[in-house]
Amino acid sequence: MEKSAHAIGAAAAPELSERQRRHLRALAHALSPVIRLGSAGLTAAVAHETERALRDHELIKVKAPGGDRAARDEVFIALARHTGSTLVQRIGNVAVLYRPRPELPGILIPDA
Repeated sequence: MEKSAHAIGAAAAPELSERQRRHLRALAHALSPVIRLGSAGLTAAVAHETERALRDHELIKVKAPGGDRAARDEVFIALARHTGSTLVQRIGNVAVLYRPRPELPGILIPDA
């Protein structure tokens, strides 16, 4: 993961109000995880696939293997930082990431 989020053209992570987070959590409720982290954790391939998924869907779920909660949280935070996305929610070993498309956002979120 030698490239940072800014080096690959991703915008800074959007700042969300609690109302906006609630809206995104409601939208994400019915989603299934599209990214599954393996025992190797956060690799360049996982980061690249997460970039693609965010570009395609804007709002995704990521599932990590069970184990140490602090380590999982660090992986989710690092993945969000690397992709320029916002960590909307983490419940157990599943996290919700959001990054709007710069040219034509598909998800409309309420004003703060």
